[in-house]
Amino acid sequence: MTDLGVAVVVEDDEDVRNLVEAVLSQAGFEVHSAAGGREGVDVVRAREASVVTLDVGLPDIDGFEVLRRIRQFSDAYVVMLTARTDELDTLTAFHTGADDFLAKPFRPRELRARVGAMMRRPRQDVRTAQESGAEAAAAPAPSQSPVLHHNGLDLNPETRSVSVDGVAISLTRSEFDLLQALLKGAGAVRSKTELVRVVRGDYYRADAYISESDERAVEVHIGNLRRKLGEDPVQPRWLQTVRGVGYRLSPAR
Repeated sequence: MTDLGVAVVVEDDEDVRNLVEAVLSQAGFEVHSAAGGREGVDVVRAREASVVTLDVGLPDIDGFEVLRRIRQFSDAYVVMLTARTDELDTLTAFHTGADDFLAKPFRPRELRARVGAMMRRPRQDVRTAQESGAEAAAAPAPSQSPVLHHNGLDLNPETRSVSVDGVAISLTRSEFDLLQALLKGAGAVRSKTELVRVVRGDYYRADAYISESDERAVEVHIGNLRRKLGEDPVQPRWLQTVRGVGYRLSPAR
């Protein structure tokens, strides 16, 4: 197995499947593929995939259902691929747990760049709050706590854990990264363009093209984040919308 691990390509179009396999192989992955959704789920499970590219329009079950099944046992990075440009597809992909979304036809270099950006980001910490607390108690006390605090919310970048009023909250990688960026901003407005780069991990590419679809994806992630935090839309405790610009942290209480 290569250092990058296993990639699984779930795609019924043979030409597209061969192209994606070539892109991921050249990037350094051990690549496996499936032409159908049910087979794809089995391959992802058996091969313990790190990355999955998943076509929306599969012959047996659609890509969204495949993603739901994958998310029951895997936190692999998932890129959805589709020939359709309906915004609803994009929203459904992110709501279901996709990490990224690309419309066909796509440029092979863009797919490779998107996958590379995801792989540079740490995975979501899935340990329970009890396990995290036990390890913290056993570890030597750091000279300065890395935990970010705001209005009863605690975010620990080292363990990638979040709690609200002492109750652990499970977030996806993108949700965690967005929340961390806004907490670090300490009330400064972060534009949607900036937050797209947070999600992609492209801080170093100020000239990267940001589409309306990318910005809409950030809106979906923020919406999911608010729901999980139990945010009051009338009097937000943590995340304020700055219309036409982006988001910022709510004032301290």
